[in-house]
Amino acid sequence: MIKDVVIIVAYVFFTKYALNQIRLKYSDTFAKFKKNNLEIAESKERYDVVAKATSYTIWDWQIESDKIVWNKGIQGVFGYKKNEVGNDSNWWFSRIHPEDSLNMSIKLYSFLDAKTDKWQHEYRFQCADGSFKYVLDRGFLLKDAEGKAIRMIGALQDVTKQKEEEQRLKLLETAITQSKDAVMITDTEIIDDYAPKIIFVNTAFLKMTGFSEEEIIGKSISKIFGPKSDILQLDKLKNAVLEYKECVIETICHKKNGEEFWINFSMIPVMTSEGEHSHWISIQRDVTEEKEKIKEREQLIRELTQNNNDLKQFSYITSHNLRAPLSNLTGLLNLVDDIEIENPELKEIIAGFATSTHLLNETINDLVKVVIIKDNPSIKKETILIKEIFENVFNQLSFLISLHKPILKIELEDISILNMNKSYLESIFLNLLTNSIKYKSPDKQLKITITSKTINDKVILYFKDNGIGIDLDRNKHKIFGLYQRFHNHPDSKGLGLYLVKSQVETMGGTIEVDSKVGKGTTFTITFNN
Repeated sequence: MIKDVVIIVAYVFFTKYALNQIRLKYSDTFAKFKKNNLEIAESKERYDVVAKATSYTIWDWQIESDKIVWNKGIQGVFGYKKNEVGNDSNWWFSRIHPEDSLNMSIKLYSFLDAKTDKWQHEYRFQCADGSFKYVLDRGFLLKDAEGKAIRMIGALQDVTKQKEEEQRLKLLETAITQSKDAVMITDTEIIDDYAPKIIFVNTAFLKMTGFSEEEIIGKSISKIFGPKSDILQLDKLKNAVLEYKECVIETICHKKNGEEFWINFSMIPVMTSEGEHSHWISIQRDVTEEKEKIKEREQLIRELTQNNNDLKQFSYITSHNLRAPLSNLTGLLNLVDDIEIENPELKEIIAGFATSTHLLNETINDLVKVVIIKDNPSIKKETILIKEIFENVFNQLSFLISLHKPILKIELEDISILNMNKSYLESIFLNLLTNSIKYKSPDKQLKITITSKTINDKVILYFKDNGIGIDLDRNKHKIFGLYQRFHNHPDSKGLGLYLVKSQVETMGGTIEVDSKVGKGTTFTITFNN
């Protein structure tokens, strides 16, 4: 027993001694292992942080065994869950866009057979939700001692935003280069009194000014201005440039050959995301033709105004200055009526003279009516009742109505029209009723229908008869013209409808006509209530 205990104790001490010697002998090695493990852990942590910060998705492809390991970027960038990520190349290739898959495969396998070690390609990679992102894939190839490709490590970089921005810039460039408006881009460097340096112009600018790119790039925008350019407009542009404000001016410019043209010139400051001024974008449009049209229109307005004034003056002369001599002639003719004339020829001459004087007097009276309506914007307006106006007109035409006995159908609402001239409305009713009686059909009894209705804020009057009608195909454009006659009626002077239209429009209304030969005529008058 004692001997066994001694042996055991001796073995324990020996074992401890041996382990202690081994620990002392390999302590440096253990320390190195511990340090290496710590560095590996730190390196892996830095690797994960960098991959996450840069949105890179790292992949490691063991080519011979066709095993691929993906880092967490495949989840964070593309939205896949851990259990959804495959571990072979088939999973990878199946998620490449069908339009990019063949080209990418050809380039990848061609690279594996080549002597180079680095590879990159751009394609679309499918996300977990089915959408696609543009990626830039870079890879590094590892080979064995015999030069055979055994492993490939790479990184997918999400470049969707860059790709979209690139496409947007291409569209913008196309819009600028193909625009019919001249476009100029300048930097912020001012190379003369106020004008920045030109760094880009589109084709429309070169066509508009006649300069070439070599003659304009690097020069000042003042190159297109000249001695006839508006100084005030240029000062406005100068102040806007110095204060970095948007500006629009119109002035005369000069082409390369000296030809003058009008330009609409706008400049807009461009800022960086930090709010610093980086460029100016200027858009120019040749408005010479528009300016010429404005000039022609202004000249036409001046001429029309002068003609209108001349016509007014002529109307006043006609309606007033001829009154006195015409009154004298009428008075002399009245005196002649009291003298017995035996000479038949002289009697016939005086009769013809009297008729002409009478017609001239009627014409001047008509013109006076027209002048009063056309040159009287401040007519008296009042609230009137349509029924009362019609009753007044009916009483004035009672003799004609009793003579021709028309069938009258009157349906006038109990409505008032605000801001209306009473005498004008009576004149309108009087002329339209007189015309209906005057141009009745000889083959049937005359029927006249007068109705009114209110629609929203408008009052509409209808005057309808079954008279001989008017051929609108031939006469619609001149039906309301002065001294326009459409029938050979002895009392027709061609003034009534002209006066009606003038009075309606003076009161802010409109009048329309619908008529058929042999069936009758309908006038529709609309007033704002």
